Amino acid sequence: MPFHVMLIPTLGCPANCSYCWSSEEKSPLMSIETIKEVVEWLKIFRDDSVTFTFHGGEPLLAGADFYREALPLLVEGLTPRQIAFAIQTNLWKLTPEIAEIFAKYNIPIGSSLDGPQELNDLQRGKGYYEKTMRGYEIAKAHGLNVRFITTFTSHSIKFKEDIFNFYLEKGLILKLHPCLPSLKDDNPDKWALDPKEYGELLIYLLDKYLENMGRIEVMNIDNMCKGVFTGRGTVCTFVDCMGDTFAVGPDGGIYPCYRFVGLPEYVMGNVYDHPTMADLAQSDAWKLMHQYKEYVDTACGKCAHIKYCRGGCPYNAIVPTDGKIKGVDPHCVAYKMVFDEITSRVNEEMFSSSGMENMFQPQSMKSARSGIMSIILKRT
Repeated sequence: MPFHVMLIPTLGCPANCSYCWSSEEKSPLMSIETIKEVVEWLKIFRDDSVTFTFHGGEPLLAGADFYREALPLLVEGLTPRQIAFAIQTNLWKLTPEIAEIFAKYNIPIGSSLDGPQELNDLQRGKGYYEKTMRGYEIAKAHGLNVRFITTFTSHSIKFKEDIFNFYLEKGLILKLHPCLPSLKDDNPDKWALDPKEYGELLIYLLDKYLENMGRIEVMNIDNMCKGVFTGRGTVCTFVDCMGDTFAVGPDGGIYPCYRFVGLPEYVMGNVYDHPTMADLAQSDAWKLMHQYKEYVDTACGKCAHIKYCRGGCPYNAIVPTDGKIKGVDPHCVAYKMVFDEITSRVNEEMFSSSGMENMFQPQSMKSARSGIMSIILKRT
């Protein structure tokens, strides 16, 4: 994993999605002084290239002036190392002014849509779709690359075909994640997606992707197929992220990941103190994350997929159980289902009597149906 620092300007958000875990009203905003301290901290912390992702809450609540000042501070303050940026936003607050700032730094945008307007607004709130698409048009007009994440819930799983066709017809890249039990809801499991249903969804999307190769990209399937083929995870869910990924909250608190921000028990330090890696390693949160890693080594030691799964996301495994390690990511069931399916198909393709020949035949000579190797070998 490359070095990745997530900056959380606020946990506030103008939306109020039904299943969201982070939309705290009256959440403070990160100051430019905190950005300056991030720079001073990283000067002594690590000297390799770093990607900064602005996340939240809704990071655009920080406003144009914040980004106009923060971005050059990070780039110039950490010269000569290579700096890259990204942002995850619902796009409601994107203005031409902010878009121009982002375009200057070639910042890719991640946003969220749960599918067609009616379904999306049922889950995320009335008017969400229109506000997000309005921001999307501004981003496109300024040459910014936008990709959407779709949250599949216990409700929207019933409309998986509609959601897939929405992305196909719109020419959008599909990235998804399953809805987790909400930490703020009296009925936390209301929207949560059952792990077995999630596994079935991933296999369904694998088939739909193969049926429509060249017309759509399903990022999760790309990542999973390449993980199986290379023997290592390619996204944070499936790697040992501790030590390479950190998040900085609005007050400068340092956490293992953005998903832990706002949970005091997971603070490892503060950028104002300029902690070293050794300092962070003394925190209870750091020790807990490494205990999880050791647990995975034992609990998943005999699993064929351990090298490119690593027990899934620590947050999913630890936070719902009040910080106690009682198992791996509950979506292990889903991961195993799709990894088994991919592995089986790869083996079938590679070791069939004509498998190797088919890999290198011209497309016109191959069967009409694409195979797993077409995903693994495609250019990204």
